[in-house]
Amino acid sequence: MVSPLPLALTLGEPAGIGPDISLLAWRRREPGEGVFLVIGNRECLARRARLMGLEVPLAAIAEPGEAAAVFDEALPVLDMPLKVQPVPGSLDPAAAPGVVGAIEAAVALALEGTVAGIVTNPIHKDALYRTGFAHQGHTDFLAHLARQAGYDACPVMMLSAGSFRTVPLTVHIPLKDVAGAISEDLILRQARVVARDLSGLVGGPVRMAVAGLNPHAGENGALGTEERDIIAPAIARLKGEGLDVTGPLSADTLFHDEVRGLFDVYLCMYHDQALIPVKTIGFHEGVNTTLGLPFVRTSPDHGTALALAGSGNANPSSLLAALKLARQLAAARAER
Repeated sequence: MVSPLPLALTLGEPAGIGPDISLLAWRRREPGEGVFLVIGNRECLARRARLMGLEVPLAAIAEPGEAAAVFDEALPVLDMPLKVQPVPGSLDPAAAPGVVGAIEAAVALALEGTVAGIVTNPIHKDALYRTGFAHQGHTDFLAHLARQAGYDACPVMMLSAGSFRTVPLTVHIPLKDVAGAISEDLILRQARVVARDLSGLVGGPVRMAVAGLNPHAGENGALGTEERDIIAPAIARLKGEGLDVTGPLSADTLFHDEVRGLFDVYLCMYHDQALIPVKTIGFHEGVNTTLGLPFVRTSPDHGTALALAGSGNANPSSLLAALKLARQLAAARAER
């Protein structure tokens, strides 16, 4: 069931392809698939539409409840100020307050329940860092905003391509540091969040596979002891809690066609172990979802693509997939 509430789509880095794919997503909308609104600068969107030769009417709205009435005829926009209009492909730190403000506004709307969830276009962290942005990235900032509002937040990154889903236990750390970062507690916390937040989407208990860290999942300690000493004990505890968890399994045979139908999600030990299969299976349809937040959040699984901004060559498929998944997650959450 499609939520009657709209999704809030943040514009992201205005010099990147966020404006482009937001416009293209509205043009490729399908009847009855749900409404979304853009939180960002209306003039930026208008200029980008003209540059790309797109006919996209823009409707300024004052609050999310107005979006549904105009969506069939125009893209609803909650207008946010920008100190400078961006040159496509050229970063300007003066735009940073507008980027951050759009995220803050989206979270506030989600927490007050006037939007079904948020979908975030890519931000350029370096541009934000230059203006004093103190967070590692989008996910960290979203969790901070949730906690600041008095909510619990245990953010867990999930990557997906259609029904294929992976969760990297560790994310943006050097490969040499992965083994030291893995702990039984980390596996328990992330697996519990995944089992809770995905149950509605998959329609029952979540079937979770846990990858090993070492070749052949350690081969009983011959190729590494992390599986024996950390991963297997965590899996045993999760099974004792009633979760459907299998592993540790050798990562080199974990993602082929015959195995994929056995599991709903794969908990992987490090960044590339999780992202390579997703991007191989669905490079243009990949979605980044943050589980463990008090609201739905998805994002296209790509960056700002500054070189493509305004060219008309940006592919909106990942954003369309992110919008679709956000609707599904919002519907599942509403039924919880």
